[in-house]
Amino acid sequence: MNTPPPLKTVETLLIVDDLPSNISVLFELLTTTGYKVLVAREGHSAIEKAQYAQPDLILLDIMMPGMNGFEVCQALKSQDETHDIPIIFMTALVDTADKVKGFSLGAADYITKPFQQEEVLARITTHLKLRQTQRVLEQQNKELSAFACMIAHDLKNPLSTVVGFADAIVAQTQEGEILDKSTIEYLYLMRQAGELSLKVVDTLLLLTGVSTQTIIPEPLDMAMILQQVQQRLGKTLIKEHDVEIIIPDSFPLVEGYMPWIEEVWITYLSNAIKYANHPAHIEIGSHYYKQQKMVKFWIKDNGNGLDQESQQKLFTLPTDLYNEPQNERELKLSLSVVDKIIQRLGGSAGVESELGQGSTFYFTLPILRDLH
Repeated sequence: MNTPPPLKTVETLLIVDDLPSNISVLFELLTTTGYKVLVAREGHSAIEKAQYAQPDLILLDIMMPGMNGFEVCQALKSQDETHDIPIIFMTALVDTADKVKGFSLGAADYITKPFQQEEVLARITTHLKLRQTQRVLEQQNKELSAFACMIAHDLKNPLSTVVGFADAIVAQTQEGEILDKSTIEYLYLMRQAGELSLKVVDTLLLLTGVSTQTIIPEPLDMAMILQQVQQRLGKTLIKEHDVEIIIPDSFPLVEGYMPWIEEVWITYLSNAIKYANHPAHIEIGSHYYKQQKMVKFWIKDNGNGLDQESQQKLFTLPTDLYNEPQNERELKLSLSVVDKIIQRLGGSAGVESELGQGSTFYFTLPILRDLH
């Protein structure tokens, strides 16, 4: 793995305060220490400077006229360009509720007025080191994702070849060529193993894309997506099972990324078919939550249902995943990818279930902005 690129040797700090006396004290201390220092006297200017200068850390006063520090912090943490910049509040307040509020908005720390130089420098140094460590980890994660993606692509072609050859031999056997029973059984096992490996590779590629790919949200025609999903599954699962699927003719318009949402429905519908009782009855629907400006899409099966403990573990990969049965591994791996996809698109995913009453898997997406 390549070594991460060197980090900046001179860190940039942004001071946000409306009092010249506070700015003067901090400016002298920090420039003398060797930092590059920028200054903003009010909230809107601070946000603009943070966006274009990308400081390594922000010292932010709470009590300012107009836009206060809490509002500035909330604005910075809501934007992708400034979300990860550490913010240290500067305050004379000692109220615990104010500190809790700041941390809940994403602040990294507090320093109190009047300033103690040693405390100021110690807290700044600590959070800059943490930020540097975070950047190194982010770079290593990017390189690891790229490496995993390369390996997955390299594996996919030979695995596809193995499955193809197995299919070809089985087809020849069905046309009249004679193979002994054990050879035919080995061919089916080889094909099964190849298909499972391909599924794992495809999941790895999808997971890598969700973590690294830049996307632009687009309007989604959910009815059309579900038609495509049924066509894909019709070649395998739907043909093999006696399935009744009830789907509305139309859905509310939402924003998302069509290739990812298609994979979400593939996961949800294929699992609903696998775990439904015979004959399988599956219903798909949606509900628009006007106040939250979100749409909840759901799929309900007539399976055995899940207890509370199982529901809580479904969407999170356990550290000992490969000690679990194969079908449990496949289910939890696929649902963890669903969770990451929906989170990336601004929604949430989950399950509602009772033993003996089937399960309802759902995800939410924001409505189309033009309809807000």
